[in-house]
Amino acid sequence: MKKTNLLIIMSDEHNPFISGFAGDPYVSTPNLDRLAKSGTVFSSAYCNSPICVPARASFATGLTPHQTECWDNAHGYFGQMKSWGHVLQDNNLRVESIGKLHYKNAEADTGFDKQNIPMHIKGPGMLWGLLRDPLVSFEKQAAGMLRPIGPGYSPYNQYDENIADQACQWLDTAAKQHTEEPWTLYVGLVAPHFPLTVPEEFIQPYLEMDLPEPRLRPEAGYVRHPWVEDMAFSMPVDESLTPDERKMAVASYYGLVSFMDYQVGKILSRLESTGLSENTRIIYTSDHGDNVGVRGLWGKCTMNDDSAGIPMIISGPDIPQGQTKKTPVSLVDIYPTVLDVTGAQEQHFDGHDRSANRSLMRLARDNNDEDRTVLSEYHAVGSRHAAYMLRNKKYKYVHYIEYAPELFDMEQDPYEESDLAGLPEYSEIIQAFETQLREMLDPESVDAKARAAQEAMIAKHGGKEACLSGGPQGATPVPDIIPHEQ
Repeated sequence: MKKTNLLIIMSDEHNPFISGFAGDPYVSTPNLDRLAKSGTVFSSAYCNSPICVPARASFATGLTPHQTECWDNAHGYFGQMKSWGHVLQDNNLRVESIGKLHYKNAEADTGFDKQNIPMHIKGPGMLWGLLRDPLVSFEKQAAGMLRPIGPGYSPYNQYDENIADQACQWLDTAAKQHTEEPWTLYVGLVAPHFPLTVPEEFIQPYLEMDLPEPRLRPEAGYVRHPWVEDMAFSMPVDESLTPDERKMAVASYYGLVSFMDYQVGKILSRLESTGLSENTRIIYTSDHGDNVGVRGLWGKCTMNDDSAGIPMIISGPDIPQGQTKKTPVSLVDIYPTVLDVTGAQEQHFDGHDRSANRSLMRLARDNNDEDRTVLSEYHAVGSRHAAYMLRNKKYKYVHYIEYAPELFDMEQDPYEESDLAGLPEYSEIIQAFETQLREMLDPESVDAKARAAQEAMIAKHGGKEACLSGGPQGATPVPDIIPHEQ
């Protein structure tokens, strides 16, 4: 397969079910749908931790959180292990970013020749999210998390428009340079991440629809797993909403997905008009999903597919078109994909084992891998102890420290309505998954290591009371938006 340019577009908090190509009958995502039709969709794709900073560290490095030690939204990636960007730089290949990265800061060497209007951790990060034992109910943060909800124009909307416009300018310049060596451009959009504010033209169609109520609502009799109940206690977002506000929040989320799709469309149209699409492969994905009211939860942070699942599309030369692959994949698979697409060779090894990662380009061309398993883990806000998820083609297994596990048959039960873990006929499957997990890592030791790192950071920043108000209370503020310079 020939080497080509690579355009990576990553949104933030895109629920994998809410796209036209994923089968949602309400949402309008014409640009993502066209991209999916032109390439391969991975329908069992996952983040490696369902919260921003750890997920993005895994995306950068091809390593999972117990390897990066980026546990939460205060422990950010700063280049402590190499990224795929570093490999491209070692090969003298151009690599730049535009938009949200959410690494430690812009000064850290994380593998980009240039970062254009980057968003990173603000100051020390989300210090209040480090307070895990005893659990704290963050009622103030939860009440403000989604707001303002409804039609409007937020700094995030402006930032995304600016990101898309600068990406178009970047492609114009790249087309004029006619370089023979491939380039890689990463574009990080913020939508559909909260606050749930969206321009009128994108939300209005959904206000006129009878959108369905979120699934598995506790008030309708659904019983949440105790670990998930802890999360709901810690971040009581749903309790802060009136019934009308919940409906508006769902419509706003759908509107933000369409708003994001529109920005993606601008970028893809410019790629086409410049003639670069003939020699450029494209990856679309997100850092994690969003619960959007399912199980009475908003935001991410749980191991159900609404939260830990992500969209994943690869398109371009030599990629099978109109195909859906069920082989499980995750964000760490983008590392070998970047090298595969660009022809870059690893010249410096950092001692970390990435042998289990697979190139999406090759997976798109191979038969479904019946035995492949992907890992996600969580060590952040709302949990007293860690959660670990293993997903193969048929089952999802969730391992909780101090709580009973969960098991779902994802072929028969894609919305995870029936936990099979307590049924005796599944005990051997549960045991096999736990054995597999313990071959990858020591769940208790990793949990203890994460908690110790968080306690150390709490002490460093003045103790628990000081950390309660430390860092952004909601969404990360946008950077100063400056004119684009080449």
